[in-house]
Amino acid sequence: MTTGESSTADGGAAAAGPSRVPLSVLAWVWVGVPMAYGLYELAHKAAQLFTG
Repeated sequence: MTTGESSTADGGAAAAGPSRVPLSVLAWVWVGVPMAYGLYELAHKAAQLFTG
């Protein structure tokens, strides 16, 4: 076995345990929604700044 290779036959994927997809989705939503709102507010205020 060379460095970086996994000893499992499935390429290193976890064989047991719960899926982390729901947690990943929740984390992206937790970060993405406030970021989208912030970008919306930034664009809105920048438009006000440049249009008067």
